[in-house]
Amino acid sequence: MQRSSTLTRMRRVVVTGVGPVTPIGVGAEAFLAGQHEARNGIREITLFDASALSVRIAGEVDVDVSAYMERKEAKRVDRFVQLALIAAAHALQDAGLSEEDVAGEHCGTCVGSGIGGLDTWENQSAILHERGAMRMSPFFIPMLIANMASGHVAMRYGLLGPSSSVVTACSTGSGNIGDAFRVIQRGEADLMLAGGTEAPVTAMGIGGFAVMKALSTRNDDPATASRPFTATRDGFVAGEGSGIVVLEEYERAIARGARIYAEIVGYATSADAHHITAPAPGGRGAARAIRWALRSANLEPKDIGYINAHGTSTPANDLNETLAFKSVWEGNGPVPPGSSTKSMTGHTLGAAGGIEAIATVQAIHTGVLPPTRNYLDPDPELDLDYIPNTARKASIDAAMSTNFAFGGQNACLIFKKP
Repeated sequence: MQRSSTLTRMRRVVVTGVGPVTPIGVGAEAFLAGQHEARNGIREITLFDASALSVRIAGEVDVDVSAYMERKEAKRVDRFVQLALIAAAHALQDAGLSEEDVAGEHCGTCVGSGIGGLDTWENQSAILHERGAMRMSPFFIPMLIANMASGHVAMRYGLLGPSSSVVTACSTGSGNIGDAFRVIQRGEADLMLAGGTEAPVTAMGIGGFAVMKALSTRNDDPATASRPFTATRDGFVAGEGSGIVVLEEYERAIARGARIYAEIVGYATSADAHHITAPAPGGRGAARAIRWALRSANLEPKDIGYINAHGTSTPANDLNETLAFKSVWEGNGPVPPGSSTKSMTGHTLGAAGGIEAIATVQAIHTGVLPPTRNYLDPDPELDLDYIPNTARKASIDAAMSTNFAFGGQNACLIFKKP
């Protein structure tokens, strides 16, 4: 790799591998099939005893961690790191890249988590209060901190290039992919593993969101609990997972004959500067991120053929996100079809942007748009085409993925056919 000393010539960046680890499927093929089938990934919680909580449902990943790492290693990393390592392995395999292909200064990492090692925090807190601080594990801090997903992926594969971790709650995954995109654009790396990971299905995670009244309480009907853009939505369903992509400089990808899902062409972030959890009225902060991403991609709203919406199934998000779309597309033709894959996976928080970027590039590559599951009673205020219940064939040239976070941190990624 030859590092660029100037910003005058931005390099093209493409997605050549995807590693989804989700409640509806692990790996590219399984996740794609799950979307096309509108598969349900929500169930009663099995990762801990949730019987005393007001919320007892979540999206859990069915995966054998021992198939990807030794038991000793698995015990020394939190589940959010385990899921990221599994996602990275799938992404590299999907890209047709070996460990030898990526080891070195030409490849870097940008993987984040919105919360970090929540399960580790719980376990070590119990030891602190029951046995004292000096009985805590010496691995407590390294297992806890959110940058360790990026660090462990780099260590696993010998990736010596740029490395960082964006932490912006529910827009974390998008932020990491966007920053990695810019690293390659500027000539600072040729390959980047980028995305998000999260393991929030713990007593503190579910309990914390439950006392905020942020979660759906449809414990008796998990399969229909996540219902974005409907009149009866009552909160999001938490989910765990990871989504990591291989971003690659275009000429390099072409030279090695790589399969290209899509080109990443636009990215922007914005701040609501409004409230710690509530979106800005009218979705004005979200609309800014979308407009700026379109500008960075040199595209117009009418060029977008599909939107993978944030679509959390909360009353406030779904309303204000819809208003943001209407604002951006006002005078620019109809808002294109969109959907919320959270209706299937639940809200995977810091992993959402990575998982949903994968869904977006798969939609471009296959010409099939994923549906919004459980779209049974549309909210008349949210009168856009949210691809109800059934996947739709559609050849599209460009698509976007949106994510909006607590703290008012918004992100938008734009992809197109190369």
